Amino acid sequence: MRQVIVAGNWKMNASKEVVNTLVIGILSGMADVKSKVIVCAPYPYLSQVEALTTHSQLHLGAQDLNVNTSGAFTGEISAEMIKDFGTEYVIVGHSERRSLYGETDEIVAEKVQVALDNGLIPLFCIGELLEEREAGNTEVVVSRQMNAVINRVGIEAFKNIIVAYEPVWAIGTGVTATPQQAQDTHAFIRGLLAKHDVDIAQATPILYGGSMNPANAEELIGCEDIDGGLIGGASLKSEDFLRICKAG
Repeated sequence: MRQVIVAGNWKMNASKEVVNTLVIGILSGMADVKSKVIVCAPYPYLSQVEALTTHSQLHLGAQDLNVNTSGAFTGEISAEMIKDFGTEYVIVGHSERRSLYGETDEIVAEKVQVALDNGLIPLFCIGELLEEREAGNTEVVVSRQMNAVINRVGIEAFKNIIVAYEPVWAIGTGVTATPQQAQDTHAFIRGLLAKHDVDIAQATPILYGGSMNPANAEELIGCEDIDGGLIGGASLKSEDFLRICKAG
């Protein structure tokens, strides 16, 4: 049985006051949560979240990393810096990093490698654009993105990778893939892994990252190959986030 995982991606949203209220609110409702819960905070607030979540059920994640260890890379943050705050997870290859900052499949694969080399668990994001889905190319795109990482790190590395399928057309648009659409793609992704190793395919968590919310979380997570969610907007309200966490 794969454990349900719910990861909140706060994106570029926070203040010291908001972080304090949000984390305390989440912690207050964690008593009956069975899912593994991760919060991916903006860099400036990692220390604050670390202090608030010490000895709690919450796990800390970052939203990106630079592949270099150190050096003249103004504004960037390395894996070692992220780990300095007790961070266990890092989002890699989010659609916004791909579309807004030009991250290629090769760059994403390198970031996955660096995260693994530094003992971080990547939340490795894949997904297609609206025009790619409408053209019937969802599986082509997902295969390309997955294979870039498999070819770089090998199938064994997926023992320490969480995959997040995020149909780009369903992020922040209010449009959500139907449970069947989401399940079909998740099953395809698991099938890609199974071509290399059936046991690893069955053990790898695959999260859904397309506008999961309290109203649809239970139905989505109830699908055979959907193991939780990578949550954007709904992760910024503790009550909504907790309802998703309890859906598993």
